[in-house]
Amino acid sequence: MTTFPRLASIVLLAGLVAACSSGGGHLPGTAGLTVEQLSARVGCAPRLQAEPGDVRTGHCRTPDGAFSIRTFASRTGRDAWMAAAPGPHLAGDLWTVLSRRDVLGLLQERLGGDLYPHEG
Repeated sequence: MTTFPRLASIVLLAGLVAACSSGGGHLPGTAGLTVEQLSARVGCAPRLQAEPGDVRTGHCRTPDGAFSIRTFASRTGRDAWMAAAPGPHLAGDLWTVLSRRDVLGLLQERLGGDLYPHEG
């Protein structure tokens, strides 16, 4: 009879570890959002730009400043873009925001994500 409680404890612990290790800078519910949904979270109606493949881009201007939001179909696509990205950017699971670092800091409060390149 002690096997089931032990198994249940192990499964619960594994779930907690997975949840806690998913990254400290991400707000719940931002993975898989569209450019429009991310823009709405920061008070912007984006000007959309056509992109090849599964990348979508929207340009915004708010009182915080000007920025571009990109969404990707996969982390591989996001990571490839980040490797070549000019300047600082904010990145979530399947999205990035490109702007000045001060603007990104303000947007991070509402979107979560991690700032790149990391300051050391």
